[in-house]
Amino acid sequence: MKLNKSSQLLLASAVSLATAGFLSACATLTTDFVFVSSAKAAGTNNYGEINVFEINSESGVMRQIPTSPFPSGGRNPVAEAVSSDHANLYVVNRDDNTIVQFIIGNDGKVYPQNTVNTPGIFPIATAIAGTNLFVADTYQPLPSCSTASPCTGSIAMYPIQVTDNTTAGSTSSTPVNGTLGTAAVNAALSTSYWPLTLPSSPGDIILPTAIAANGSNAYVSAYDTTSGVGYVFAFTVANSALSPVNNGIPVPAGIYPSGIASDPTGAYVYVTDSSSNAVFGFAASSGSLTPLSGSPYKAGNLPSAVIVDAKGLYAYVANSQDSTITAYTLSGGVLTSIGTYTTSTQPVAIGIDPSLNEFLYTANFLGNSVSGFQVQANSGSLVNSKGTPFTASANPTAVAAIPHGATSKQ
Repeated sequence: MKLNKSSQLLLASAVSLATAGFLSACATLTTDFVFVSSAKAAGTNNYGEINVFEINSESGVMRQIPTSPFPSGGRNPVAEAVSSDHANLYVVNRDDNTIVQFIIGNDGKVYPQNTVNTPGIFPIATAIAGTNLFVADTYQPLPSCSTASPCTGSIAMYPIQVTDNTTAGSTSSTPVNGTLGTAAVNAALSTSYWPLTLPSSPGDIILPTAIAANGSNAYVSAYDTTSGVGYVFAFTVANSALSPVNNGIPVPAGIYPSGIASDPTGAYVYVTDSSSNAVFGFAASSGSLTPLSGSPYKAGNLPSAVIVDAKGLYAYVANSQDSTITAYTLSGGVLTSIGTYTTSTQPVAIGIDPSLNEFLYTANFLGNSVSGFQVQANSGSLVNSKGTPFTASANPTAVAAIPHGATSKQ
């Protein structure tokens, strides 16, 4: 049947309205934007990418937004964090020793704004608490330290400035909301970083692995290459500087700590140990850490990351060798296993959607994918999201997320 011109116009109008309705529905059903950094973009000599996914609030399906992925602004991105107002994404590029600030648009797109160099060499982890960003460097600065002549790692703190709301994508030289200020000064050493050292064995080489921050405290997991012992170093933030807790003496945490997280209240801290296949739990008071009853708790093989949900009811550990997640309930901080759930190959990072606290996802390094799950509110158990796993760029390494509609940037 051949349509006349009037019929064609009516059909075109109907299609346009249907498409508009579909797009509107999709926008309405988007609950979060998830930012997944990947270590390598094909053929770009380790220059990384940021895949931006939107999560469907009904099905949990994760779909990359139009024009995703975006350049990470450097080589080998390994860590991410978002500002507390959800307006900025910070990406740590290990091979360039940089942190790149991106403004997040209300459509999830990211716009590079500023780049700062970390004080040391090979940054490995980052975290945000309030208006401070923390970063851990594998080694202290040159010329005293290098891969050929390694020394202990360090932690630094940058204030997050809130000067104005320059529109995303603007070329204005005015500092935008979220710009990183000058790194805090360690007055004792006249440096912009705090070394991770053992007061009793200052010559040991201590290398950081992960950071967690909550309120006025920051915690760094690390391992001693000399003795083969893992630790957690605790710091408090006071007078725009870091103060080591307990005279800088860390608490033991297995052999090779791989990930660290705190609960929403800051009352508990959890550390995965990839060597003993366990999770170490601590009660936290003014930064001081005390082992919890029953700690360490059994995990899968080579646990790589840990997260606690926003209500402080459940904890989840990504086991990189098993390609699984171990789920736990929390009661007085104590972890009790719920079950184990399969991901794609080698999960190395884990997150929970900040909008509904309902969807969990992992970045799968060798799977080149993101696995999605729906958290069952009454039990903490996991159900696969429809269509999981979801394709990402090569070797994803980190995840961060914001609620949809959290930022008004364009």
